[in-house]
Amino acid sequence: MKIESTDAVEDFLIMNIASAALGTALELGLFWLLTKEPSGVESVSQAYNIPFRRCRSWLELLTGLVLLEKQGEIYVPSDITDAAIINVYSPEIWAFLAQEAREQYIAVNNLTGTISLHDSVWGVKGQEPLNYVAKMEENPDKARNFTKMLYELHSPLAEKLVKTLNLDGVRRLMDLDGGSGVVSLALLRFHPNLKAVVVDVANVCRVGMEIAAESSVAKRITFHPADFLKDPLPSGFDMVLECDVGIYTLELFRKLHASLNEEGRLVIVKGLTQPDLQPTLQWLSQVFISSFATSKFTYQTNEEIRKLLEQVGFHRISTEILESNVMIIHAYK
Repeated sequence: MKIESTDAVEDFLIMNIASAALGTALELGLFWLLTKEPSGVESVSQAYNIPFRRCRSWLELLTGLVLLEKQGEIYVPSDITDAAIINVYSPEIWAFLAQEAREQYIAVNNLTGTISLHDSVWGVKGQEPLNYVAKMEENPDKARNFTKMLYELHSPLAEKLVKTLNLDGVRRLMDLDGGSGVVSLALLRFHPNLKAVVVDVANVCRVGMEIAAESSVAKRITFHPADFLKDPLPSGFDMVLECDVGIYTLELFRKLHASLNEEGRLVIVKGLTQPDLQPTLQWLSQVFISSFATSKFTYQTNEEIRKLLEQVGFHRISTEILESNVMIIHAYK
């Protein structure tokens, strides 16, 4: 998505309106409703209790975005919506992603007035954002939805890691912040002598155990409830996997180093968050939003991560690119 003309600049200035219209359609399940039963404005208005004229304007905006098509006075999802939305994730996953995006809007509302703040934007407005651990611990339903969402989102990545990671000599694996255990389950299915321990907060572990119980490898995976930044971690592992976690600190690397057996390996999988490659607009936007939590927010380059690993005592550090937006760092104890 690039700005290459005056028209594009004008479109971007009101993109938040289009984004809100799309997000609402995802949260309410509009595209799936219209897939099941193509409808006119009146029916959609009644289904969601939306004033008729506002509903018509909403549907027309979505049509202008080529997300809906009109067949007379009837609206149906477009081929683009079928291919890019309906056939990609479940309605529940899309609703969760849209809700997460909506909750971040506060950071950029009245940006002209808040961009110079040195304190948290949320804090100034009395709405300090909860971190991941707090969100999962305080809201079991959110933890369940989030864990199931990541299971679905990370399943393709898990299968790619199965084909990429060399697990020769690895008998015991720690899956740090592993959520549903989606990556561990995929690796266990491929490596019959492997055992895995997933470390995550308690509410997430409960959902992960439910998912794992339905797997053929359930007896070889366990879940260890912990806040890995504060609590002690188990030890005796041949490999620690940190997949799409995004936390790279000296303190954490020291804990992971202690958890590994001699010549054990730390594997860091950096999903969409690698500034060293060509950044995506999604990644750049997420970094920008995150910077409003504190003026001291920063992210590390691969070279900075390497220096932290070396400082802890890791060696034989190498990187590889799994695909255009995924990088893997290997470091040995």
